Amino acid sequence: MSADEEFIDGRIRLEAGQVLVRLERVLEHSPEAVWNMLTDSVHLASWLAAGSLDAREGGRVQLDFGNSGMPIDCTITACRPHRLLSYSWSSGDAPERPLTWELLREGVCTRLCLTLSLPDDEVVPIACAGWDAHLEMLVAALEGISIHFPAARFRAARSHFEKLLKEKMAA
Repeated sequence: MSADEEFIDGRIRLEAGQVLVRLERVLEHSPEAVWNMLTDSVHLASWLAAGSLDAREGGRVQLDFGNSGMPIDCTITACRPHRLLSYSWSSGDAPERPLTWELLREGVCTRLCLTLSLPDDEVVPIACAGWDAHLEMLVAALEGISIHFPAARFRAARSHFEKLLKEKMAA
């Protein structure tokens, strides 16, 4: 295991043709500060993508990754400010890829849990690695630091999640 990989963590579970992935970070910020990063359009651009998010059930999420990915245009399915946010990571006729952000207060910190529900296909390790990298960007943005997409971290995470998925499939 490389030095980068030892810090990559996530759980994968197979359920009814879907791959459920859970990524967590403990952040030294309040749930309110983390929520602001997840929902405010200015902050979204600093760690995820340019666009907008209308933080209410039925609100719209529109994100544009430019040349690096497809645009996201979906509806928020659950919204409890400072605690829970759910929407699909998809657009148009693309397969639904629901995700849920949970914010759990732990003293002065927040445990941020991201759960992804992905179709069982070849892009699972790429999706996991992408979210892992964007979580690193979120951690930096919370500290007021702007970083570029961490490509080395993405490659290490992709390898890590490929191995984890193979182990789950073999079990």
